Amino acid sequence: MLLQNAEEADYPAIIELANAAYRGSGPGASWNMEEGILDGQRMDDALLREELAERQDGFLMTYREESGGPLLGTFWLDPKQDGVWYLSLFMVRPDMQNQRLGRSLLEAAEEFAKQRGGRQMRMSVLQVRATLIAWYERRGYRATGETQPFPYEDARLGKPLRDDLYFLVFEKQLG
Repeated sequence: MLLQNAEEADYPAIIELANAAYRGSGPGASWNMEEGILDGQRMDDALLREELAERQDGFLMTYREESGGPLLGTFWLDPKQDGVWYLSLFMVRPDMQNQRLGRSLLEAAEEFAKQRGGRQMRMSVLQVRATLIAWYERRGYRATGETQPFPYEDARLGKPLRDDLYFLVFEKQLG
């Protein structure tokens, strides 16, 4: 597993992967896509660059099997206060799923945070994504009871197909 900080040359592949992993359709679609929940693109160049500018303390990491190889996955980690790290943009190429790649990448993200003083990982997941929530729970993540509103006013994230969306916050202690 070759993990590297994302570079500008990686941005087109990251954007393509985000749109395929979250909003792809057809036979090669991800098992955890947002079909029936959100429509439209998940990411574009402007949104990625804006988020990078806003989250300068974060680490957007790419995963490849070898240098120069195809992008297989990503995660974004933001250090917060008191050893808490926030995980987002965690994704694996849809045609590589169901091969334990996601598990390995999640473990790598947790280890990355631990090596930098992380004691707890947090993330948020749309409440209607039961299969994805169960996957994270099997990896030791637990709901905190906290929720976050869905940003309906931000059309850059796609078009909501439901009016009842919100995020559940999950956490895991990093031992």
